[in-house]
Amino acid sequence: MIPLKDDSPAALRPLVTIALIAACSLVFAWQQSLDPSASRRAVAALGAIPAVLSGHAQLPVDLRWVPPYATVLTSMFLHGGWAHLLGNLLFLWVYGNKVENGMGHPRFFCFYVSCGSFALFAQCLQNSHSAYPIIGASGAISGVLGAYLMLFPRARVLTLVLLPFFFTTLRIPAMLLLLLWIAVQLISDFAVQGGGAGVAFRAHIGGFLAGMVLVTVFKRRDVVLFAH
Repeated sequence: MIPLKDDSPAALRPLVTIALIAACSLVFAWQQSLDPSASRRAVAALGAIPAVLSGHAQLPVDLRWVPPYATVLTSMFLHGGWAHLLGNLLFLWVYGNKVENGMGHPRFFCFYVSCGSFALFAQCLQNSHSAYPIIGASGAISGVLGAYLMLFPRARVLTLVLLPFFFTTLRIPAMLLLLLWIAVQLISDFAVQGGGAGVAFRAHIGGFLAGMVLVTVFKRRDVVLFAH
């Protein structure tokens, strides 16, 4: 199921959401301009490596482009391919603009980075010795989904439903759609063993839970949870 748009009104222009989409797109364009070897080096240097963040390993000197703690932020703007990028940006656009409306621009940016950081921490806990770089905005965007669930549980989301030899669009309650999404992440995390390369399901779960909690801190005072 692919979300396309929701029916919740937004009075505030989503400047931060647009800026994040633009930044991820520009960084991906830069990644695409590199040859395969240089691209791998960029991911190793700017991706978040659990073993490096936990102090169990160090990068070679020529890959220490930024301090290890800075990769918590830089990793959120790297992506592993077109599907990874476009999927993330679609979810960010559909859900992010309404969450930003409920927080305001500066608070939403701080919320986004905070959720991404908690998501990365959750993934690193799974295997702090992993040498595989973690990249992508998925953890931060999962936080946006968690916040949306708390802010707009009664909203309806126009969703593209893909079935074998058939597809259609349905307006699905946001609460049902997002609870199904997090259920898939939980089931997938149980099914995947180890902390090697692949989809960071633990980051999705950690980011989602962080979003549900942090929205209470970052939302505007006049915004009421579960009101829409």
